[in-house]
Amino acid sequence: MSEVSLHRPFPASAVEQWDLETDVAVIGFGAAGACAAIEAADSGAQVMLFERNSGSGGASGLSGGEIYIGGGGGTDAQREAGFEDSTEDFIAYLKAAGGPCIDEAKCDLYGHQALAHYDWLKAQGVPYRGNYLPGKHIEPTDDSTLIWSGSEAAAPFCDVAKPAPRGHTIQHMGWGGGRPLVDVLEASARSKGVEVVLDSRALALIEDSGRICGVVVRIDNQTRFVRARKGVVLATGGFVFNETMRSRYCPDTFKLNDPIGDKDDGIGIQLGMGAGGQAIHMEQFFTTCPWTMPESHAYGVFVNIHGQRFINEDCYHGRVSRCAVDQPGSKVYLLLDNAHFTQPPDFARIAIAATGDTWDEVEAELAMPSGTLAATMALYNAHAHEGRDPLFDKRAPILVALDQGPFVALELDFQASYFSFFTLGGLHTSTAGEVLGGDDVPIPGLFAAGRCTSGLPAWGHGYSSGMSLADCTFFGRQAGRSAARG
Repeated sequence: MSEVSLHRPFPASAVEQWDLETDVAVIGFGAAGACAAIEAADSGAQVMLFERNSGSGGASGLSGGEIYIGGGGGTDAQREAGFEDSTEDFIAYLKAAGGPCIDEAKCDLYGHQALAHYDWLKAQGVPYRGNYLPGKHIEPTDDSTLIWSGSEAAAPFCDVAKPAPRGHTIQHMGWGGGRPLVDVLEASARSKGVEVVLDSRALALIEDSGRICGVVVRIDNQTRFVRARKGVVLATGGFVFNETMRSRYCPDTFKLNDPIGDKDDGIGIQLGMGAGGQAIHMEQFFTTCPWTMPESHAYGVFVNIHGQRFINEDCYHGRVSRCAVDQPGSKVYLLLDNAHFTQPPDFARIAIAATGDTWDEVEAELAMPSGTLAATMALYNAHAHEGRDPLFDKRAPILVALDQGPFVALELDFQASYFSFFTLGGLHTSTAGEVLGGDDVPIPGLFAAGRCTSGLPAWGHGYSSGMSLADCTFFGRQAGRSAARG
């Protein structure tokens, strides 16, 4: 009998008996898998959804439940708050946020269909209060809907697209809206007849004459062969918990100690690559030390171990953190004056590294060469008093001089402080969710969505909160619809 392996499809000719049969087999029951299953079922396909855990969730269930939505003149929440968000501006921001890794076709498609996707989410039962919460927030702590969730109002993005808040969070009190979001999508999938098989681990794809026609799964400690007459959808998450893959593709993540996800071990990427799929942008990752953001801390100044600034601090906390990890050494410092300092929570693991009545004293306490950090702050304050930042283009009203002593330097150590992170690279897919080979030709019968693919949030330096859930829900639907067509 042929070997069952993640790294090469099992030949259909060696299957002695099909244990289960369906039109579409979906692997993974996070938001991407749920949306794929819903759309495939709505397209008339028989759908089986396999999940290795004992329930739904995945990384989506651990998220804040925030989805990045805009364009078309604005959602109801945007318009009610007085923001007009054109499709052109929305797409321009998506492309700027994707940087050198962007898939322009995906940005264009999502940009034109995001409002319809918002309506689709509501039709599944996802509730939105519809109100706007101003200011800088990690997530709403109440059940508010609309927040600024990226770098929309910060340079260089605000010069590319008219700023508008686009983070839309499920109506849910407190943090952690991802769990109720997945619960809503699960209920919708089950109501449409999707057969859910829990505690089932995918072991291999099955191939017949170059076409993926099924999957091998482990259920009740037994190997089962599942025939998928029309297609298989991979929705298994990234590879943040696979240290071998991280060492090979994304070694910079080893500077950090707090991976986030749910069994994101790269299994879907390995299955897709084994079938001939191309993995792209595998070096890309998201990271954040978000606890630097009470809003007052955005008024501060970040410097590296040499006392040099490296970012406009008014941008998204994930962009700040990702640029911080690029700096020399193993830490950065956040400089604040007495007017803007707030003690970070203990779980952020952010230490006070130095204090002083002058920036020269802070510099000396950090053991930096004389004239480094102090000169940085003198230059910054001189320009801030003039209302400008010629080095990094930080903007008013967050651009202010830090001249009200005493002064403090918070230490953000990449190993010791809480820098959460997850991977962004994955299978190369079309806008229809087809897994593409090295020649960009679709692999027949194989589809994928979510963090096992490289999607809208392709570049760690441009990530905005809500982009992952936007990507996995929208392109999960695309993959499910395409799989149902066979």
